Order: sequence, then structure tokens, then C-alpha cells
Amino acid sequence: MPEVKEYAAQIVRTLRDAGHRAYLVGGCVRDLLLGREPADYDVATDATPDEVMRIFPETYAVGAQFGVVLVLVRDVGGNTVEVATFRSDIGYSDGRHPDQVRFSNSAQEDVERRDFTINGLLLDPIGDAVLDFVGGRKDLNAGIIRTIGLPELRFSEDKLRMLRAVRFAARFGYAIEPETFAAIQKLAAGIHQVSRERVRDELTKMLTEGHARQAFLLLDETGLLREVLPEISAMKGVQQPPEFHPEGDVFVHTLLLLQGLSQLCPAMLAWGALLHDVGKPPTFRVAPDRIRFDDHVDVGVKMAEEICRRLRFSNDATEQILALVANHMRFAHVPQMKESTFKKFVRMPHFEEHIELHRLDCQASHCNLTSYNFTRERIAAIPPETIRPAPLISGDDLIAAGYPPGPRFKEILSLVEDAQLDGRLQSKDSALEYVRREFPAQADHSSQN
Repeated sequence: MPEVKEYAAQIVRTLRDAGHRAYLVGGCVRDLLLGREPADYDVATDATPDEVMRIFPETYAVGAQFGVVLVLVRDVGGNTVEVATFRSDIGYSDGRHPDQVRFSNSAQEDVERRDFTINGLLLDPIGDAVLDFVGGRKDLNAGIIRTIGLPELRFSEDKLRMLRAVRFAARFGYAIEPETFAAIQKLAAGIHQVSRERVRDELTKMLTEGHARQAFLLLDETGLLREVLPEISAMKGVQQPPEFHPEGDVFVHTLLLLQGLSQLCPAMLAWGALLHDVGKPPTFRVAPDRIRFDDHVDVGVKMAEEICRRLRFSNDATEQILALVANHMRFAHVPQMKESTFKKFVRMPHFEEHIELHRLDCQASHCNLTSYNFTRERIAAIPPETIRPAPLISGDDLIAAGYPPGPRFKEILSLVEDAQLDGRLQSKDSALEYVRREFPAQADHSSQN
């Protein structure tokens, strides 16, 4: 977003022209120094929220009590730049937000309340000079995630920072500094103080930033995994039949599958990948012939639903995640599926996510893509218009033919659709003839009335 960067620099310039100090701050500075395109731009200044709103006519006071004002970026798609007043924070009784903020004139004081050294850098975009009060540049060069100040204090103030430390370490391939790591291990249980929505959003970012495997390894090593997703932690040590899963236990398999997720992959696909085998630990048994997981899909769907509710997913998101878990084993049956069954299968909402999960599942285990390739080829061989054709008849047609309305309509219309998808019916007349032949008693009964 070069235009947003220019506008953020212009905001800094305008604040300085008005007699204030101002800098770019936080993640945008970190990303610029790493040669990455920032997702957004933040400005820190000694101007108070009221002064910022007087200087810029188009603003939103989204967090004025915390010194935060959004300044609208003109002509750049409605983007905004967050402008925050230098401040120090006093008390964090809820483990997430400061009880009180005190505005400050000191840029250094503002930086020292922030989370990690790599996020505590200031940039003067006009003079192209970096201000570093906390050793952020050194840690960027060394590849280290380190809190600003005492780790236990930083994490006690805001428990979400523990998840953010893991996410940044995974995203950049950095190591978490030992004292910072030890503090997370000590305080991991405190993550329950953070809202479930915030936890969900951090986990979703970990799953979709292209480094999900490393993120979940770190979640496990820090003790956070058993706190936020004990169902995933329970996968460790759950062995699988080696003829189907030579890679190892359920946890190893799931991590390998996460490794295959692309950056910016659909969030629901990522969650479906994480949860697809969540039903295996409670269904594990050793049978005379081999290890088995009886009904692990059905059990997994119920467990995934509980997880989705716990993490406050929307109904639509929950529905898709559960569909991914429920259907991930069906691809093995594709060669035996009737034409109608197959067509209904591939027209599921977001089918591309289903077949991608199947591909990832295969590559994380036996690497046999026979079912995947067969499904692709079978889809390609079917004219698209025959996968979801217009219905040959409706309920009104059944009524006109003398059938009384009732719960059997759904069954009749479903059977007609199956015959249509199988290619056995091509017209309305043939469909009605089929109904009269298959449901003669109902037709006779209706004609007697």
C-alpha cells in the first residue's frame, strides 16, 4: 500500500507542522525494515486525541479514551491510519486492557509500554531515521522475539501477548528469547482471561500466515496448546496404523497437514485441516487386525462443533468447518459413487476446500493421490450444467397430478432428482410417469378423494 504509506508520512508531516512530534510506529516500521509490505500504518504523536481531530477533518474517535484516533486516507479505498497519543498504561485488572492511560510527551515512555522489542521501533519517514529505545533493531537482525521490559510483567498486563509472541516467532522464523519463553510457560494458564474471540482470531492468523506447523509446535512447547485447544494436545502419542499413516501419530500427521497450508489460505479450510482428525484420540482402540478409530468422523464432528461454539465462530463458519470434518473421508468412496451421489457430493458449498483438504490429508500420510486425481478427472468429464440442473418437477406439479401435499413430497422429489442426475429422466413427462409408477398407491388414494 504505497499510497497509504505516503499518506501516513503526510500525517506525520502535518502534525509536525502543527508543532507536534510524530513518528511511524510498531508493526509497519518492523515490516519496512524487513523489506515487507505492511498491512497497515500507525502513527504515534504527542498530540492529544482532541488536537488530532482538530487538525484532521475526517477522523473516527474509535478509542479516544486510550488516545487512539483513526484518520481517513483520502482516495485510497477508504483506508485509515491509526494515530495514537504517546501514553503510559496504568493497571491491567482484566488481563487485556489498561485500567487507565496517562498521556505523555515522551516517545520513549510510549514505546516502553508496548509488547515486543521488534514492535517498539519508531520511524521518522521524513528524515528516514529510526529511533530505537529498546534494542529492537538488534533483535530484528538476530531473529529474536523479546518482550520490552520484564516478560512476566508484560504478559501479566495483557495475556494475549503470549499468543502474539508465538505467532510472530512462527511468522518470521524467529526464536523466542529464553526468559520470554519461560514466562509464557509459567503464565500459560492465564490465557483463559482473554476473550475467546481474541484467542480465535490469533489462532486463525497462525493457521493462515503460511507457518501453521511451526506455530502449533510452539503452542505445544510453551504449554499454550493444552490451554486453548486441549483436543489438539490430546492427539500427541495417539498411534495410527502404519500401513495408512507411516508418518506417525495423529499429532504428527496434523502438523504435517498444517505445513501444507498455503499463506492466506481460506480460514475455514485451515480450521477444517486442524480439526479433521480431532475425533481420533477418544475413539482409539487396538483391534486384532490393526489400530482402529471407529466412528471417529461422527465423534469429531461433535467435538469440532463444541470447539467452534467455545471460540465463538459464526454459524456460517461453524457449518463449513463441520462439513469439512464430516466429509473428509468420503473421497475414498468416490469410485463407487452413483452418478447422482457424486454430483450431490461435488456441489457441496465450497467444494474446492473439501478436495484441497483431501489432497493435504493424503500428502501428510501415504502420499497416494489416486482418489484425488480420480475425483478431478470425474468432475472434468461431467458437463457443468448437469451437476446442478433445473428440477424436472416441483411440488405444484405433484399437486396438479393428484398427490395430496405432505411430508412424502420431499422423498418423492429427492428420488426424482436422483434419477435425473443419474440420467434416467430427461423430461417433465418422464418424471411424472416415474412418480406414478413408483408411488401408485398414493396416486390412487388421491384420486378417490
